Amino acid sequence: MKIYLDGKFVDEADAKISVFDHGLLYGDGVFEGIRLYGGNVFRLEEHLERLEYSAKAILLQMPLSRKELSDVTCETCRQNGLTDGYIRLVITRGVGDLGLAPWLCAKPSLFIIASKISLYPKEHYDNGLAIVTVPTRRINPAALPSTVKSLNYLNNILGKIEAKQFGALEGIMLNDQGYIAECTADNIFIVHKGELITPAASQGALKGVTRSTIFSIAQELKLPIREADMTRYDVWVADECFLTGSGAEVIPVVKLDGRVIGSGKPGPITQQVLAAFRRRVLVEGTRI
Repeated sequence: MKIYLDGKFVDEADAKISVFDHGLLYGDGVFEGIRLYGGNVFRLEEHLERLEYSAKAILLQMPLSRKELSDVTCETCRQNGLTDGYIRLVITRGVGDLGLAPWLCAKPSLFIIASKISLYPKEHYDNGLAIVTVPTRRINPAALPSTVKSLNYLNNILGKIEAKQFGALEGIMLNDQGYIAECTADNIFIVHKGELITPAASQGALKGVTRSTIFSIAQELKLPIREADMTRYDVWVADECFLTGSGAEVIPVVKLDGRVIGSGKPGPITQQVLAAFRRRVLVEGTRI
């Protein structure tokens, strides 16, 4: 495997960063997870825009222009002979001293990994997930804006560990007020009386690229959709539920906290949305 690292393509074994890199020492950096379908990098421009916004929010200088980032992302896929896969694009603050001061880091570091990913087994796409609510709360947006996709992922990792301890592959995270923010690695949607509903970013939800695609798909399918404050009760009594993310794509949920959602099987609207999503991934994006 070839990794793009600070201007060069290097072998996987040689893709190394310094132990003094603040991305490692303090989680100081930003990233994007991007999918490649049939030689098409899905919504690459949207991912790069969000990366730029995340970097700007934490006062991190982008090492390349958007066009340059687009080019090296596609070239990383070509270097690895990929037409389908998962791309991880990471910008760290770079090498500094053992203090927090980011202004002592001379320049940011950029690396891009293009490989494969399989987040959930296929049977869960066919039959749906059973998920739980985890004890760890989502970080308050006033403390760390959820719209910044940063390397600080301990909050989500703790939630993921808790979900596994409860025997689930994914878990819902609540915010300080008890409203649903998102899952540990995915956005969440419910279907209630024919309407799609999802938590707002102000409640702690990441503005996911796949999430935004669902809004476009809803318009295409003429399905009403809105953001709203959402509690666990809303999911318990929903007709359908599904999760979205670059890794997860669109995956049905059939049970939350031991309570069956709807019929207990992936619902018809979820299946329509998933079919529409699979049609779009081959045409919305950048050819490598």
